[in-house]
Amino acid sequence: MSKAPQALLSVRDLKVHFKVKHDGPWPWAPARTLKAVDGVSFDLFPGETMGIVGESGCGKSTLARACLNLIPATSGSIVWQGAEMRDASDQTWLNLRRDVQMIFQDPLASLNPRMTIAQIIAEPLRTHHPELGANEVMERVKSIMTRVGLTPQQINRYPHEFSGGQCQRIGIARALILKPKLIICDEPVSALDVSIQAQIINLLKELQAEMGLALIFIAHDLAVVKHISKRILVMYLGHEMEVAEKNALYLQPRHPYTKALLSAIPIPDPQRERGKVIQVLHGDLPSPINPPSGCVFRTRCPQAVECCAQEVPPLRTLSAESQAACLLA
Repeated sequence: MSKAPQALLSVRDLKVHFKVKHDGPWPWAPARTLKAVDGVSFDLFPGETMGIVGESGCGKSTLARACLNLIPATSGSIVWQGAEMRDASDQTWLNLRRDVQMIFQDPLASLNPRMTIAQIIAEPLRTHHPELGANEVMERVKSIMTRVGLTPQQINRYPHEFSGGQCQRIGIARALILKPKLIICDEPVSALDVSIQAQIINLLKELQAEMGLALIFIAHDLAVVKHISKRILVMYLGHEMEVAEKNALYLQPRHPYTKALLSAIPIPDPQRERGKVIQVLHGDLPSPINPPSGCVFRTRCPQAVECCAQEVPPLRTLSAESQAACLLA
């Protein structure tokens, strides 16, 4: 009997809450709690890509940063290869970051404008492997530059001399130089045009197959996530709405919020595009400081009934490939 693979990263009931000062006229008013992430759980296995999607402000980036301890988690569990990390020491987290790297949303803003490309890409090596000589560091930098589609002749240039797509390739090279096991991609293509988006996504898929990487891919666009992810986690107001295998989610979405997101994806066929029904979400996104009672999506849900305001729906297993947090699913 084959042994089940161990999860690379396991997150259980993770919460990230912030205290927000009251902005009213009374300075003695108590601070309120902003629930950016409120009870998210998932497992990520070696070589797997999990997409995280949702509207702006739903907690996607906060969740990713909490998994790296860039933002302290309020409660919950973060387990990396069987070891609990949430209360780990700074040195333990520093050692972990050799195996976990991040690619950021704004490719140019994530690069130091005063450093050359060689210095930017080599920085993780100098931090985690100070024993390496200058020649070996430079050889590794040139090798990874070539692999991501840059040329060694560009090694002494500065970030402002590159396009957005090239800057994102530099960010990918910096993330890969340590040969990590997991890369968290925080909306890495949202600032790029469509043709460059495709190039970056195809590059990430090639590198994943070549190096056995696990990826967490955060995006607004379900159409983009579809091309790279194996499983997809849909978030709304800090909560999990649905977690499903890619094909199950696109062919048979279980949660009303997922259905609304999918209906907004453009269809290349003009006749089908004109004939499709878009499920418009009415109303504004509620404040995470004062979320609705019961199901947080109920104020915009076209299927909401009375019980949705009274009971918080748990994430229920609906099939072998799908889970949804909906009382009516």
